[in-house]
Amino acid sequence: MQLDSLQTQHQFHIRQRIRMMVNQYEVRAVAPDGTEGELLAFAQQKRLAFKEQVTIYTDDSKQHPLLGFKARQRLDLGATYDVTDHAGTPIGLFRKDFAQSLLRSTWHVEQPGLPQVTGQERSMPVALLRRFVDSLSWLPYHFDFVAGGQPVFSVIKKWGLRDRYVVEVQHPQVDRRLVIAMAIGLDALQGR
Repeated sequence: MQLDSLQTQHQFHIRQRIRMMVNQYEVRAVAPDGTEGELLAFAQQKRLAFKEQVTIYTDDSKQHPLLGFKARQRLDLGATYDVTDHAGTPIGLFRKDFAQSLLRSTWHVEQPGLPQVTGQERSMPVALLRRFVDSLSWLPYHFDFVAGGQPVFSVIKKWGLRDRYVVEVQHPQVDRRLVIAMAIGLDALQGR
């Protein structure tokens, strides 16, 4: 998919594939009937890496990188992840707010030319249950990302055996590649 076409998308579906040694994710457009449409991107992350890195490709052949994100440091509880395009040019970054995340997970997203975006779990009761009752850690979580009180995008986890998300973009100027990176990061990094 061309970048111009990707930028016109207002909603995506993200589905995790079940694999032994890697996390894989399909990013799909939304079909007119609301189901999963064409493949927009494919991501892969090695598990148990000392320095988190995820590469996002144009498809599951993994021949053409679209973008990627990488932690600046190893084993940092409030790590910053730089998001770059296929050529290594910076798109933006996201970082976990460790202190805020003790009770309710909070992330900050930065893109040049836009104000800082803050995303937080929508429901405090669900956030607390997921943290303090181990048998409920599977509960879906929903994140709302806002800047200056205005919605920018949201990531909604759906019920199911595999991790599935609906990503809704409200801000027309936010780079969809950055949104995709953050949405995949929520799944891949949330438990760290």
